[in-house]
Amino acid sequence: MIRADPGIGGAWSHAVSELSQSSLAHSPEWLTVIRQAYGHEPLYLRVEDDEGGLGLLPAFIVRRPLFGTVIASMPFLDGGGPCSSSPALARALVERLIDEARREGANSVELRCTGRLDVAWQPSESKVNLTLPTPADPDRLWRQFDGSVRNQIRKAERSGLSIEFGGLENLEPFYETFAERMRDLGSPVHSKGFLRAVLESFGDRARIALIWKARTIVGGLVALAFKERLVVPWAACIKAYRSLCPNMLLYWETIKTACAEGFGRFDFGRSSRGSGTYRFKRQWGAQDEPLFWYTIPIAPQRRTDGPETKGADLAVKVWQRLPLGVTRSLGPRVRKYLIQ
Repeated sequence: MIRADPGIGGAWSHAVSELSQSSLAHSPEWLTVIRQAYGHEPLYLRVEDDEGGLGLLPAFIVRRPLFGTVIASMPFLDGGGPCSSSPALARALVERLIDEARREGANSVELRCTGRLDVAWQPSESKVNLTLPTPADPDRLWRQFDGSVRNQIRKAERSGLSIEFGGLENLEPFYETFAERMRDLGSPVHSKGFLRAVLESFGDRARIALIWKARTIVGGLVALAFKERLVVPWAACIKAYRSLCPNMLLYWETIKTACAEGFGRFDFGRSSRGSGTYRFKRQWGAQDEPLFWYTIPIAPQRRTDGPETKGADLAVKVWQRLPLGVTRSLGPRVRKYLIQ
């Protein structure tokens, strides 16, 4: 039986814990976070078969001004897509989601999967997740690092940088650096309410690490616990302090907590192959985990060509030049529709 759940409870949480393919994106907390922060309508599908097989497919209906409706699994996250005990259940879930998309008049369905699907459409494979196995003894990991990694961490320590871990009380200072860094990258920032909803919903499974230079906060990251992984979906350091290597100390201290708390993997999150963030994560010894991002057309699609790409590049450059106060105000209004 397949059904669209208006709400989810113990059955969903049980399935997430039982299914080995489940990822952070399948956690039930996202239903509350995304609906509460951005008002998108959830479309959560759950399947059970006569043999006790389970399957889940979380998604949201994102109604975008000008660009039409898209159904995404999952918006704002690295993963999503069907999670099931058999390929047959996965196909059934995808077929049902496509049917729902047609009823909603959506332009497309987007699925972000950690495995290839048995569907007619070919995925984009340009992005990967990067994860680092974390032994119980961080000194063992330290010895495995390249000398340049150790030297950058020592440089940050000599520069007088320090780390503080906390929860919701660290949101305000983290958001200051996060908003500034997103502006510098030319990307609209998430709303503070979105991050607050994440911290409140995940509770003691969420934390914020801040990195200080004397009394100045120069960066931070958000980390979420999921099964055997400690995942970092968002991180930022102020550009002016880059020469002090704050990112290196920030990540190293967070990796050490993952070791100490018994997590088997530290999850750096996704990057495009060959990008600067990809190289940053690989230097730690992180391993590629393939991602398969599917775009399934429902309505006739407009062609994507050179001028649109140039327009996107221009938008980034314009955004980078806007005052920080303007991007903090406008960013969340735009970001809620940018599902990546």
